Parts: sequence; C-alpha cells; structure tokens
Amino acid sequence: MSELRKRQDPGKFADTGPQNVLPSRSAPVLPLVLSGSGFSRLVILMLLAIFAAWFISSEETSSLSHSYAVCSPSGARVYTVDHVVPNVQCLVVDGSLIVDTGSLEDVMAHWVARGRLRSALQIRYLDKSSIVVPGLSDSHAHILEYGANRQLPLGSGRTIKDTVALVRQYILDNDDILNDPSKFIEGWGWDHTSWPAEEWPTSDALEMDSIVRGRPVVLQSKDGHALWISKKALALSSPWPSEVEGGVIVKDSFGNPSGVLLDNAQDLVKRPAPTEQDLLRRFNATVNDALSYGLTSIHDAGFSPVSLEFFRRQAAAGNLPVRIYGMRYFEESGAYWGNLSKPIINAGNGRLNARSVKIFADGALRSGGAALNEPYCDNPHTKGFMRLDPKVLTDVIPKYLRDGWQVNVHAIGDYANGVVLDTFEAALKDVNVTALRPRLEHAQILTKTDMERVGKLGVIASIQPTHATSDMWFAEDRLGSERVKGLYAFRSLLDHGSRLAFGSDFPVEDMNPLSGFYAAITRLSPEGRSPSGPSGWFPEQRLTRMEALRGMTIDAAYASFTEGSLGSLVPGKEADYVVLSQDIMTIPVDQILSTRVHATVIDGRLAFGQV
Repeated sequence: MSELRKRQDPGKFADTGPQNVLPSRSAPVLPLVLSGSGFSRLVILMLLAIFAAWFISSEETSSLSHSYAVCSPSGARVYTVDHVVPNVQCLVVDGSLIVDTGSLEDVMAHWVARGRLRSALQIRYLDKSSIVVPGLSDSHAHILEYGANRQLPLGSGRTIKDTVALVRQYILDNDDILNDPSKFIEGWGWDHTSWPAEEWPTSDALEMDSIVRGRPVVLQSKDGHALWISKKALALSSPWPSEVEGGVIVKDSFGNPSGVLLDNAQDLVKRPAPTEQDLLRRFNATVNDALSYGLTSIHDAGFSPVSLEFFRRQAAAGNLPVRIYGMRYFEESGAYWGNLSKPIINAGNGRLNARSVKIFADGALRSGGAALNEPYCDNPHTKGFMRLDPKVLTDVIPKYLRDGWQVNVHAIGDYANGVVLDTFEAALKDVNVTALRPRLEHAQILTKTDMERVGKLGVIASIQPTHATSDMWFAEDRLGSERVKGLYAFRSLLDHGSRLAFGSDFPVEDMNPLSGFYAAITRLSPEGRSPSGPSGWFPEQRLTRMEALRGMTIDAAYASFTEGSLGSLVPGKEADYVVLSQDIMTIPVDQILSTRVHATVIDGRLAFGQV
C-alpha cells in the first residue's frame, strides 16, 4: 500500500471535501439493481463492486491537488532539516511551494485564516512507519556516464578473464554489434584492486577471446581514471607519444603501449562521438534511477562542451525531470574562457544551473595517481602525479573567481590538496567567500594542518562517504598506518568548521543516497564489515544521522547556491521532498539499506512513486 493515503481522520479538521465522496449519481443504482432477477442482480452487483473498488483505488492514487498537506497520522514524522522546528506533523504545499508546516490543527487553522476553504486543502496521510525528508541531493556525480555504464557494467568481473567474458556476452547479446566488428564497444566499472592479483589488464587479454578479438573496445575503470583498450582501439588512436603530461601510458617490457591509459592519457583515445539518441538514452536511464532513489538535485562534476549543449537543449525543451547543477570542464591546454562565457542560472524553469568550473589537480588513489607528499607504501618508486602544473592553478583560479565562477577542484592526495588550498588561500584574501563558495571535490587525504585550513577558509568539502567504505580494504597498504588516518576524516573536517556536501560519484559508486548516509554514520560495508571490525573503519570519524542528512540536503544546497529555495522543508521554499518507507533517523543501522523510496516530489508534483 502506498505510504501517502487520503484517509478519514478522526481529528477535528479531517474534512477533505468532495475528494473522498463518491458521485451522487451512483446513489439510485442499488434500488434499481435489487428490482431485477436474481442472476441479473448478482452480476450487476459484482460489476458495481468492481467499479467501486476501481473508482476508490484510482482516486486514492490520483495526482496531487494544487493545494494539499502531507501529514503523519500521529507524531511529527516530517524531518524539515530546520534548526528552529526540526520535526512537524504536516507539510502544506500550494502549487510548487511549501506554504506552511506544523500540526494538522495549526496548519488547517492557518489555511482557514487566509480565507481558504477547508475542503480546498487535500489531506494526505503517511503510513505509520513512513517519514518525509527534504529532496535528496548528490553533490558529485556523472549523469551521462552513469547512463553509458548501464549499457555494459563490468563491476561483477572478479578477474581479468571474468571481465573479458562480460564483454563477450555483451557482443553476443547484441546482433548489431556481433555482425559489425567495426562498432565500438564501451563499458565501465572494472576494478583491478578487487582482482586476486592486483595488476593492470592488457590489450592482449582482450585478444584471447575469439568473439572480442579484433574489435575496438574501450573499457573505463571503476574510478574513471583509467582506460583499458583493445589492440584495435590502440591502432585507431596511434601514433602514441612517449609521455603525457598529467597522465601515464602504461607500457610493456618492449616499451609499447600495453592497453591501459591513466588520467590525461585517456584523452588520446579516438572514438565516435555519441549521437543525440545515445545521449537521450543515457540521460533517461540515469534520471529514472535517480528519481527512484529520491534524488531531486544532481551536481554533475564535469560538463564537457557536448554535455553542456545537450543539457541546454533539454532545459529549453522542458525535459529536465530533476534539478541539475553543472560544473563546466576546464581544459588544461585550452584558452581561458571565464570572461567570455556567462554562467547559466535557473534555465528550464529553474531546473538547470551551470555556474561553476571543474578543475583536476591530480589522479585517484585506486589507480595510484593521487599526488602524495611522500611515496606510496606499496609502490615506493612514485608519489603519484599532478594532472596539471601547480602554476596553472595559481593562474586560473583567481581569474575564475574574479569573473563570478565557483571553482571546484578535484583533489585526492595530501600534496594535491595542499597545493589547491595554498591557491585558494591566496585568492580568497579580502573577498566574500560566501559569494564564491570554492569546493574541494573529494578532499580525501589531508594533513592535520590542511584539515584546519579547509574550515578556516570556508572551502566546501565535497565528499563521497561510499568511497571510504570501498577504499578501506586497500587504503592502509597504499598509505601506511599513520598517513591513512588523514583519509576520509569526515568528523575531523566537520569539527574544524568545514561544510560537508555529500555525493556518490556515480557511476563510480552506488547511486542510492542512503548508501552514502549509511557509510557516513557506520563506516561499514553494506554487509556490516570493515578492516577494523563491526565498530567501523576509524569509528571516531563517524557522523551523526542528522549531520549526514544535512550533507544530502541543506549543505548540498548551499554548495550549489540554492539553500534559499531548496534543502529544507520550510515555508517559502520549493516543495521538493521524499517519502521513505521507514525512519532512517531512528531504526537500527542494519535496517537502513532496506529502506525504500515511495514517493519523490519536485516542485510539489509527483516525479516518482504512487500517491
């Protein structure tokens, strides 16, 4: 049964008007039926019962009225994420806006006091176990890439051979690809850290399969920082340079490309541009999943020129079912564009904003590209690498800030985070940081001094809690027992005054925002495990449930300049909210991931689920 139901309420103000009353024209039907023959009466009574059941059911799950209230039958089960009134019984929506919150008695009294009829306010009641929370945000994700990943996901491959088998099966399942060896095959999600022997795959491994052999294959790693490509794809992209600034071409013992490309080297691969149909298919796949998980806002961490124009077109056509906050991609070798282009503000009826720039400082920990102060413990010959010269950061960051752009910098390693914070510190002197709101995307490994600086400077830490529970299995081997304490130190960041905006980095991690919520408050895998046991990995870094909920709502809204209209359930804001099947704020932690989304509402209208 749906959690939002119109029910007869025993309370004083339960009059919901004609919505709950069957049409008067049905009143004389029963006497007419009873006057017929016995068999006819039975048939007609059965038909009448079916019609009545359909009518009531259809009406109960009908679309929301222009004005309505969502109420818990008892208690205050609407979490507003508002310091003043954190929990209320009812949320009142008029059109697309929240106009009131409070007890049923109070909101109805306010409604009538404004000269409105009680019958004009539809009342919807939650099931006893359900709650309402503000619309959930993902502060770091990749929308079109997630949709592409759905095409050929590789996460279930536990060995190189397993992963090649997934590619083989994909080819066999798609006749158009099977019958055309020239078609590019693209997949996402292989993870060499989960294989028995942690080693890079090779193009030779793809050639070992008779179905895969000779085809152009491009496979993205789980973290998005490595490509595994076939010999055909290597040939189509040749010639290859000996070195790439900010990237690595992995080579075999003869000095030839072996089939794996790291970070900036990935840009050298030549492949067909996606068609409009491809982009729409990817977008729709992502949106459908996002709404089913209660996501109402997504921060896309890297609009390329192609994706930027695609989202512009969707906004102009009114085809954005979710709110999108885009970060425009910074091209290290390209010309500075911050003074030549204007931010996109509230396009598509407020659904599209693109007022920030995304800059990559370094690579990723999983692929060994995170820039560290000291060598990797499991590979002492390297400290990782920066994807650009630090001088570029000191040049362009102040320019973008000056020209009105929010600057969001991908920084994983402690060296990279330190360099970025040095640049922010210099650029933010004597300016209003609240107007600029720079962000560290990931902020994974930080020294104690830099943890303090993040809060002191007012830099937003855009974090992904599920990265912590994915990386915890290999992190200490990479960093050592001391340095690892500065990895994913969420509690330390918060205690030093940082504002935390939660994301998932999907498709790198699970899109479900409740997975991030669970990871942040438990530091455990979904199965309840960690390298430190059932108390969680570095349990002193756990967050409270309310801190985690803020990271998915009001603090994520602040990170996108929308806290005045989104992120909490208070009068005057947009009516973006989610109905959850159980109370994630009080249930045992091992039940959180079984929670389901029963309704996702944006602008006061149903976007997912049944009312």
